[in-house]
Amino acid sequence: MSNNVERVRLLQDKIKQLKTEIAKQIIGQDEIIHLIILSILSRGHSLLVGVPGLAKTLMIKSISDALDLSFNRIQFTPDLMPSDILGSEILDADRSFKFIKGPVFANIILADEINRTPPKTQSALLEAMQERKVTVAGHDFVLDKPFFVLATQNPIEQEGTYPLPEAQLDRFMFSLYVDYPDFDQEVEIVQRTTVGSSGSIEPVLNREQIMDFQDLVREVPVAPNVVEYAVGIVRKTRPGRDEAPDIVREYVRYGAGPRASQNLILGAKAHALTQGKASPDAEDVRVVAEPVLRHRILRNYKAEAEGVDERQIIESLL
Repeated sequence: MSNNVERVRLLQDKIKQLKTEIAKQIIGQDEIIHLIILSILSRGHSLLVGVPGLAKTLMIKSISDALDLSFNRIQFTPDLMPSDILGSEILDADRSFKFIKGPVFANIILADEINRTPPKTQSALLEAMQERKVTVAGHDFVLDKPFFVLATQNPIEQEGTYPLPEAQLDRFMFSLYVDYPDFDQEVEIVQRTTVGSSGSIEPVLNREQIMDFQDLVREVPVAPNVVEYAVGIVRKTRPGRDEAPDIVREYVRYGAGPRASQNLILGAKAHALTQGKASPDAEDVRVVAEPVLRHRILRNYKAEAEGVDERQIIESLL
């Protein structure tokens, strides 16, 4: 037990250092950064949605710099092929096939503007995200641990974008909406970025520590009533269920599946640890409810016509 207490203290210290290092490059966006860290601790992937120019890519690059892990960036474009992500077999000088690994073989993958490429290429990440392995020419290649995808996406209403399939969206633990900075933050951003170079980021977490913290999250006990609370929220998103409220019956086509309940509990565990709690409660579940559920609730045409968004639906559920 005392060993776990020390691990929790170390986790809190390291997360504090991590946020301090990231703040050398990123001004504001504290909530988004905290949620990305929670997804890493939970072995999850995160999708950052926002208009161009909000430093989504820089935020992910800054987080990767603060983690002593291998990092690859994949710039998604309309002509990108699955082999450009996974790798391909070539015929070497000995006339035998040799597999050349693609950029997906790293601990952190930045999938930049993931909705700029057609679904065939988007789906190349599906197996890697879920199974932590890829299959090429009938052979399985296991990815190094830890492995997580941090993707950026422009709003799908913009020209030249392809909406992510629901199956792939569900692989992301969190969907995070990156909003504009407030006035004071924007002033500081302009002042800092129009002079000399900002401070360099030093790594504060290594591979072994991250994997130990990920194990620690899984070891956190959860009271049955908290699990039931999380499952109850998810079940309310399904319009065909008796427990679904009127707003869901009226505006939702499809609700969230069991993976949402799993991610609510994992996210609540990770958040509880960062707050020094021995076990998560309903408040920890509510902290992660919106990013877990936003991309798993499919609105109907009436919701789109009347301007009812996922955030309003989730707020009514909570």
